[in-house]
Amino acid sequence: MGTDYEHRRELIRQRLEFLAGVMGVEVLGYSVMSNHIHCILCSRPDVVAGWSDEEVAAKWWALFPLRKGKDGNAAEPTEFEINSIKNDKQQLKGRRSRLSSISWFMRFLCEKVARESNKQDECTGRFLEGRFKAQILADEAALLACMQNVDLNPVRANIAKTPETSDFTSAQDRIVDAKTADEVSTPDARDKRIEHGKRGAIPKHLSGILQRLDMSPAFWVDYVR
Repeated sequence: MGTDYEHRRELIRQRLEFLAGVMGVEVLGYSVMSNHIHCILCSRPDVVAGWSDEEVAAKWWALFPLRKGKDGNAAEPTEFEINSIKNDKQQLKGRRSRLSSISWFMRFLCEKVARESNKQDECTGRFLEGRFKAQILADEAALLACMQNVDLNPVRANIAKTPETSDFTSAQDRIVDAKTADEVSTPDARDKRIEHGKRGAIPKHLSGILQRLDMSPAFWVDYVR
C-alpha cells in the first residue's frame, strides 16, 4: 500500500494563503499538483512602502518568530519584541524589501513545507528538488493566458475533468466563492461571502475581453498552448 500525501497539498495551499496575507506579494493563481506547484505571483513593493515600521516588524515576526505557541505558529509578540525589530533601522530596511520579494516568498513557502514533511517522515533535506523557475508576464494578455494555463493544469494532466473539480487550485477557490455568494439574497451579504469582499464587476457595456485585447480566438488558443 502506498502512502497518501494529499494532506501536503493542503499544507501548501494553506501556506500560500498565509504568505499572501502577510507579505506584499499577491497570489493571483496557483495549482498544487502531486509533484510540483504552479504559482502566479505579483510583487507589490508599493504596498509594502505604505506599511508603518510597526507593521513591518509585526509581519516579520509572523514569518520569523522567536517564540512559538503550542500549535507551532508564531506566539503573540510583546511590545518589547516588536520594538526590538522596529528600532533596528538598518535591518528593518532590508526586511521591508524582503516582504515584497518573490524569492523570499518562495523561501518561506518551501522551508515551511520541508520542515513539516521532514518531521512527518523523520528525515532531513529539501522538499522540492531545486530552486523555482520564474517567467515574467509582461502584459495583461500574458497574465490571462498564464492564469488559464495554471487553472487548467489538473485537467490537462487528466486528474480532473473540470476546473470546479480541480482540487488545490485557485480556479476551484473562485468557483466555490462565487457559488457560496449565490446562496444569499442581498448584495451586501453576497459581497461578504466572496473572498476579499470585492464589490467591483466588469461593466456590461464593454466588448468581449479578446476584442479589448485585439486578439482572435484562434490566436488566443495558440497563445495559451
